[in-house]
Amino acid sequence: MSLGLRRGTVAVEPHKDEWEIFARQTIAQLKEILQDVMVNAQHIGSTAVRGICAKPIIDIVVCVADFDQILALNDVLAENGFIFRGQDHPGQYLYVCGDGDFRTHHIHVVIYDSEAWKNYVDMRDYLNCHPEEARAYSELKQSLAKRYPEDRQTYTAMKSEMIREILTKARHWREDLTNRKIAGSVP
Repeated sequence: MSLGLRRGTVAVEPHKDEWEIFARQTIAQLKEILQDVMVNAQHIGSTAVRGICAKPIIDIVVCVADFDQILALNDVLAENGFIFRGQDHPGQYLYVCGDGDFRTHHIHVVIYDSEAWKNYVDMRDYLNCHPEEARAYSELKQSLAKRYPEDRQTYTAMKSEMIREILTKARHWREDLTNRKIAGSVP
């Protein structure tokens, strides 16, 4: 199975069980390198949602307590194939894996329990628990990938409204689950 895409391009594939294996292996490698600097790590993004199409790039979110601790390990990370790309969004850093312009993994580093952390995990969990919404998201991604195969920026921008809607629903869903758990109605 192939993994990865040339930077800036878009192609989506049907879900592959192997993506979870690749994610687990990558998280184990990161844990070995980062040790106590890594508070948590999760497989996120569409490759972590069963039954939907995804770009064949594994997304991992790594949570840290302090960005300075992971930034101090940039050389060690690079020696192990995790290339620092900088602050791609306010409040998070990006590392990539792959050769040259070919990307196989995106490692998003955020502060533990931050809004970014919650958004990544909530969206994944919500879509895994709501297959109809996941299917609609998948269909949008397929349509956009066909329209913008060489324009990842436009592809991403065109998904943003649906992502915002899903995140709003996911946040309410997670709050409801938490409240029910506190009340004792969810095991």
